Amino acid sequence: MQTVVITGSTRGIGLGMAREFLKRGHRVVVNGRSDASTQQALAALAADKDRVLGVAADVGDYAQVEALWQQAVQQFGRVDIWINNAGLSNPMHPFWEQSPERIESVARTNILGVMYGSKVAVAGMLAQGGGTIYNMEGFGSTGQFRAGLLLYGTTKYGVHYLTKNLAKEVAKTSVKVCRLSPGIVITDLLMEGYVGKGSDLTRAQRIFNILGDTVETVTPYLVEQILKNDKNGAYINWLTTPKVLIRFTTAGFNKRNLFAPAH
Repeated sequence: MQTVVITGSTRGIGLGMAREFLKRGHRVVVNGRSDASTQQALAALAADKDRVLGVAADVGDYAQVEALWQQAVQQFGRVDIWINNAGLSNPMHPFWEQSPERIESVARTNILGVMYGSKVAVAGMLAQGGGTIYNMEGFGSTGQFRAGLLLYGTTKYGVHYLTKNLAKEVAKTSVKVCRLSPGIVITDLLMEGYVGKGSDLTRAQRIFNILGDTVETVTPYLVEQILKNDKNGAYINWLTTPKVLIRFTTAGFNKRNLFAPAH
């Protein structure tokens, strides 16, 4: 039984991973920015309440990230896996039309939050004798560009650089640092940038229906690979190049609709 801390785990991929770790008998610390969102996540995971702790913390505040680590250790004794998953997107506007407030909040959460989480987790894991950190990559991590996503993509490019090089820094220690890439997952985070942009959303949905997946499809794979991994610098990638090629090749007769109303 391992203890897993997942930042930004009150919804979407984070909450999905929390469910999958619990299904496999592990202990999970869920985290959101507010008490209300954290309590809502705890309610969704109530069936496993003896193995779940909820801690509200803003990952862009170093003291709160430290408190998140400390509460996890106080409750469960140690942290084996720390996943920096918390992230914010931005409206699909050109960079110069993004508000200063949105620029600050996205950068603070997506890159500063990963830095703080990584610093706290490495220090704590070195003190306890080991552990593994996973940082969540996303669009832009490998330099992709799309108009309207420059802000988000810039932060994910930074996460990519940070994670690859932090893995080199810890290479001779008991700590491992790795990367997660979930591909295109239909979540609130993905869709919020398209609010009020009907034509853009229609075009995007065509691609999402080819390359996208649901939380329920992707998170079991991510969790299984995390639990199997024993290598520093590992890259766990759901949407591989061969998978992309197969999806496009079969798109003409393999119709998928990830946006159909649930029945």
